[in-house]
Amino acid sequence: MMTERKFREQEVQIARYRLLEREVTDPLAASLLQIIILELEADLQTDRERSREFRSVTSMSVCRSPRARLEEEASGTRC
Repeated sequence: MMTERKFREQEVQIARYRLLEREVTDPLAASLLQIIILELEADLQTDRERSREFRSVTSMSVCRSPRARLEEEASGTRC
């Protein structure tokens, strides 16, 4: 699972490529940088979705443990 720090590092990397894209004068280089940026953004989005799914699954498994169920019944709340 990726941490918030890793997400931030990916965002910084994308920002650096965007800066390079603005500074470059060669059209081919600009096009290649755009492709790199799009791929990095897609990877970041995928990683975030997987992280959300992982957190969701782990929170569900915690709620399904026998101890959690007993505590849930005792307190009258649900996970």
